[in-house]
Amino acid sequence: MSPLRSNTSAKARAAQTGVALVAAIVAACSSGPAVPAFDGSLPLGTWGGDNSGMIVGDTAMHIHVGCTYGDVSGRVPVSGDGAFDVQGRYTLRAYPIVVGPEMPARFVGRISGAKATVTVTVTDTVEHKTVVLGPVVVTYGVDPRMGPCPICRRPVRTKHWWSA
Repeated sequence: MSPLRSNTSAKARAAQTGVALVAAIVAACSSGPAVPAFDGSLPLGTWGGDNSGMIVGDTAMHIHVGCTYGDVSGRVPVSGDGAFDVQGRYTLRAYPIVVGPEMPARFVGRISGAKATVTVTVTDTVEHKTVVLGPVVVTYGVDPRMGPCPICRRPVRTKHWWSA
């Protein structure tokens, strides 16, 4: 074998190794929670963020922002561009004990990849004012980091393919 051919083969192997290494690094850095295929609704599961969390089931969505929480009945529809805007109920006085009452609320957000940005607008019927919470960013498949206020671990019933 000529020295030129041997040198070319070594360069080719080094280039292949470099490409494989870069591909492995990119895959490792970009791997995160896998969001289920889009079905027109907010993906089922736990979404977590700093001092916020969202639990989405097939019959309801439950969200915490700080020491407050709210609920939306049914699946949350999401438009093709990732936006959602639904009505629900919210409890502003929830910690250390729930004082209530539940109040009308609007939950507006947008999904981008595995992240959702959500703003909650509550009509405070006790203090007769509008309260805006957020925006908060939550990530699919990540546990909420709630600080001093524990997130409800309310079981949210979901349908699974094996129980259909």
